Amino acid sequence: MKTDTIAAIATAMSDSGIGIIRVSGDDAVMIVDKIYRNSDQKRILTKYATHTIHYGFIIEEEDESVIDEVMVTVMKAPRSYTTEDTVEINCHGGILMMRKILDTVLKAGARIAEPGEFTKRAFLNGRIDLSRAEAVMDLIQARNEFALQSSVKQLKGSVSDKIKSLREDILYEIAFIESALDDPEHISLDGYHDRLSEKTEYIMRELNGLLDSADDGRILKEGINTVIVGKPNAGKSSLLNILVGEEKAIVTDIAGTTRDTLEEVISIGGITLNIVDTAGIRSTEDIVEKIGVDRAKKISESADLILYVVDSSLPLDENDYEIMKMIRNKNAIILLNKSDLDEVVGEDAIRNLIEETGSAVSENINKNINENMNINISMIRTSTKTDSGMEDLINTVKEMFFHGKLSYNDQIYITNMRHKEAIRDARDSMLQVEKSLEMDMPEDFYSIDLMSAYASLGSIIGEEVGDDLVNEIFSRFCMGK
Repeated sequence: MKTDTIAAIATAMSDSGIGIIRVSGDDAVMIVDKIYRNSDQKRILTKYATHTIHYGFIIEEEDESVIDEVMVTVMKAPRSYTTEDTVEINCHGGILMMRKILDTVLKAGARIAEPGEFTKRAFLNGRIDLSRAEAVMDLIQARNEFALQSSVKQLKGSVSDKIKSLREDILYEIAFIESALDDPEHISLDGYHDRLSEKTEYIMRELNGLLDSADDGRILKEGINTVIVGKPNAGKSSLLNILVGEEKAIVTDIAGTTRDTLEEVISIGGITLNIVDTAGIRSTEDIVEKIGVDRAKKISESADLILYVVDSSLPLDENDYEIMKMIRNKNAIILLNKSDLDEVVGEDAIRNLIEETGSAVSENINKNINENMNINISMIRTSTKTDSGMEDLINTVKEMFFHGKLSYNDQIYITNMRHKEAIRDARDSMLQVEKSLEMDMPEDFYSIDLMSAYASLGSIIGEEVGDDLVNEIFSRFCMGK
């Protein structure tokens, strides 16, 4: 644990109204006091009470020339973000100005902070656990309102409180078993098999619930990786432009205009779509277009969602057959586009095409699911010319990925892959406890696997992690956080 005084620019490195230089450590107040003068040109920062803000100037220590007019906030230990003495210099937000003031602070005795070192100190000093520390970065990087709300809940302790509660339940059973084995005369294990079975079932339900939330959590945090596919001139680029809200893709009546992928991140209806428009899929001898078609097929393989745009005013052909084979075993929404024109291709024709490619669709048009094929395919009539069907599209995405219940509620979402792996490890250990109970094994077998589950969950909140992992996690943070 380093206890020296660190400093960094805490705001974005861009021209803005205000910039903040954060200083934290045992000597933070003393260091800034060297370069701060109040309106009377006095050096009295060390005399100010904690959690107060003061008007003054930052000066060159050598000749006391004024660098900038500032507001300085003083927060003394332990009531600060890091639990250390902390000073924040609020200056004018020019890049050159922020760098100059930071250089002045470093010359006065601080050192430049490592990425995430302020939050790392908050963790190491016990103000926040590791899951809350990770929620800080999730909060900064949130890409939609739901991800933002989830990050705020985690920062307030939704995940850590749940993990701590489960660990307390597990620890109680470990302690009981160890006590009974050490002192069998006074602590009886009669009937304990049934009691532990009930507790194990409860813990397994809770762990499975957290794991079930992980896929939704990843999508909330990172967005749905979405690929638009279809034949040339079906309306793929027009769809992208509507979703983005501006003319991002070139749209012409010439088939094959889009020859490469075009990527955009959009937030619509509270959902983030990492959306990729691809080249029209068809058999072609054009080398460049063929590369684009191959790339479209490759990207589709790893997509969370495929939007298959069909020109409903033209007959289906062998290219549609190839596309349908691509979206087998995928979450897909088939858009019967150009519904403002006379319809040639309807829902029945699409069903027949799906059946020909070995898939099956139920009679429910809005949500067609075949559990054996792991298919989730929906059909919607749209017109990119009149913007019709867009609301149905968003509602279908919500239904497909969030069962139509995307809302601000008390649901805990696991959004961190490290947490997901730790919970999975804990569940595996609890499965071993279940097996030992079924085989009526001696109690010390239960204790070993319970301890393993306890340790796995502890890694989420930082109680069972090594320095290397801690350093790796905080190295992903920005410099001033």
